[in-house]
Amino acid sequence: MALTDATMSSDVALNTDLYELTMAQGFWESGMREAEGCFTVFFRECPFEGGYAVACGIGQIADLVENFVFDEGSIDYLARVMAPGGGPMFKRGFLDYLRDFRMRVSVWAIPEGDLAFPREPMVRVEGPLIDCQLLETALLNLVNFQTLVATKTARVVHAAEGHPVSDFGLRRAQGPDGGLSVARASYIGGASSTSNVLAGKIYGIPVFGTHAHSWVMSFPTELDAFRAFARSSPKNCVFLVDTYDVHQGIRNAITVAKEMEGAGERLAAIRIDSGDLAKLSKETRRAFDEAGLPYVRISASNDLDEYTIQSLFAQGAPIDSFGVGTKLATCDPQPSLGGVYKLSATRASKDSDWEPVIKLSEMAYKRTIPGIQHLRRYLDASGCPVGDMIVDDACDRGGTSMVDVVDDLVSYDLSGLEVREVHEQVVCDGRRSGDVEGIEVARSRCRESLMRLDPAVRRFLNPQIYPVGLEAGLAQVRRKLATSEHANSRRG
Repeated sequence: MALTDATMSSDVALNTDLYELTMAQGFWESGMREAEGCFTVFFRECPFEGGYAVACGIGQIADLVENFVFDEGSIDYLARVMAPGGGPMFKRGFLDYLRDFRMRVSVWAIPEGDLAFPREPMVRVEGPLIDCQLLETALLNLVNFQTLVATKTARVVHAAEGHPVSDFGLRRAQGPDGGLSVARASYIGGASSTSNVLAGKIYGIPVFGTHAHSWVMSFPTELDAFRAFARSSPKNCVFLVDTYDVHQGIRNAITVAKEMEGAGERLAAIRIDSGDLAKLSKETRRAFDEAGLPYVRISASNDLDEYTIQSLFAQGAPIDSFGVGTKLATCDPQPSLGGVYKLSATRASKDSDWEPVIKLSEMAYKRTIPGIQHLRRYLDASGCPVGDMIVDDACDRGGTSMVDVVDDLVSYDLSGLEVREVHEQVVCDGRRSGDVEGIEVARSRCRESLMRLDPAVRRFLNPQIYPVGLEAGLAQVRRKLATSEHANSRRG
């Protein structure tokens, strides 16, 4: 799916922060058109105080790179942007450069749907410094939000214990593009369907929906409304029973369900969208079973999240499926992943050697990892991941000991374990690497990865921290660079 097939603007290259363009102009004017950079995308803490994240948005990176062009309308607009101090912000020569611009980057990433952990390179971008810089904002926009949504969905699906979860979040999402991103990422994260019809068309996600309270309110009585809907949609018949009174709604639903049986049809389910869902679902189940309608399922909605669903099952609620909207689409209570895009190495040209670089900070936790990083995942005999090692081949000592990514006084021994290279190349010199991978593949990968993850890491309350560390040679390079940069900063 190309980005322009969705509702996104075709001006992909302008979907960026202004400073990416001003820096690109500065590199161009400083004679650094051949200079190259390596950037990594990572986050510092797992979302929702959890133990993992589901990498998502990766499947759209190749489309982003291939469609990253400045058309004449974009060039004309940039020519009209004025600098605060007066005059055009962008020079004619730079705009001519952008007119013929095509991305030449190469990109490696954690496969979409696989698990990611704090501070490890989720995406690595190499190429001309100008290209890498121009790509930053749009790439983060893809990966940050979808990773957050996929992770939230995975948690909700885990709480649902195998019962279907449908994305009902479109009306509360952050605009049309946000609604599409939610539908895509939530499906990869494990949702069974979406209410978003456009997402169904674009991504092939199963769509689901029946009727709202307004349907019931549009008829003289609730019974009339149920009968009319059963006639209209006998093969997709779910009654919303809480418009006026749930208990009467259940009785009316039973009446119509019996009438449907007489016509050779079946009521699929009822949905409860308010009240004490645990209590009401128990009463509903009992009423339908006593009426000889055990096949009628119970669906619940109403501001659900993983904790609410977990609580409902702890109370013995006989709920068969869930519609999760607001708290999924807005990723309540954490609206941002906080993923960043940081320079980790530079070289003067494509034929030069890479030089690792490091960013220091007044806050130690913001110190970056240098080098051309890739990721090794160590697995136990059953295939369960037990630790991730960040490696730079230029300084790799070939050992199985790693230094904790945050606390260099802590180390891990990964000897005797199976090792798997995590990163896969998704773009080579500006073009897609390999065939397009459908979201069904990413969805299956997510499911398999979560099944293999230690339950102690997956749990909601105080999850165990998954070990992420630096290969010993890379840890030494980081220490040397940090020491050197501190010394240089003191000299001014």
